Amino acid sequence: MTSIQGRVAVVTGGASGIGRGIAEALIEEGATVVIADVQQDALDATAAEIGATGIRVDVTDPASIEALAAETIERFGSVGILVNNAGVGALARLKDVTLADWRFMVNVNLWGVINGVTTFLPLLEANEDGGHIVNTGSMASFAPMAGGGIYNVTKFGVAALTETLAIELAEDGSNVHTTLLAPGTVHTNIKNSLRKRPDDLAGGLQDVDISEGVGAGLRWIDPIDAGRITTRAIRNNDLYALTHPDWHHLVKNRTDALDAAFAQYPVEGA
Repeated sequence: MTSIQGRVAVVTGGASGIGRGIAEALIEEGATVVIADVQQDALDATAAEIGATGIRVDVTDPASIEALAAETIERFGSVGILVNNAGVGALARLKDVTLADWRFMVNVNLWGVINGVTTFLPLLEANEDGGHIVNTGSMASFAPMAGGGIYNVTKFGVAALTETLAIELAEDGSNVHTTLLAPGTVHTNIKNSLRKRPDDLAGGLQDVDISEGVGAGLRWIDPIDAGRITTRAIRNNDLYALTHPDWHHLVKNRTDALDAAFAQYPVEGA
């Protein structure tokens, strides 16, 4: 198990939504928490409200992530838990998106995680008692949805990165573990993702409040619930943390289709 009590944890995208919920859950369990976010006003307000340390970061910039790590080490001496949570969720059909849209979402959702893992993994492995990395994916990491093409691609990428890292850490006998958090519908500010988009990366993406569309009638949870699911996964060194196990049918539809495809191509001579 990974101990949370007394550890220093860094949560990107921690000023609101799932990131804030995870930060609050970590604090509940005795961690010292650094929340990192690109939005300074929200960062300052949340840090004061929940008792965390706020450090501004742009996860798309490796130098900014490196500065976050350096300031965390300078202030607290170590880091034991990293949560790569910062993300955006604007939507558009693939025929309507531009290369600028691709760059915007891939930079945040995938490169943000890559930057975090690359910078913090050596720091976690330097700890005698190891540590834990949580990467926030989505149910879209397993079951793509129409209108979310770029989002789907980034979240599949986060899943592949996390699963590969888990395999390699186990092969190395590392005392660092990793979890893919795959949330379903959570009350967050993701419907306002484009407020963070640089002007030069404007395109066809649109902010959509799915609670009034495809998400109407679905089970919605609060960020703190997602946070407590995450801390349980950290304690247990679980590879997957699922907020909506009742959505298993979405994943099963895909795996059933794969099973059927494999069955159509028997091994010659078998």
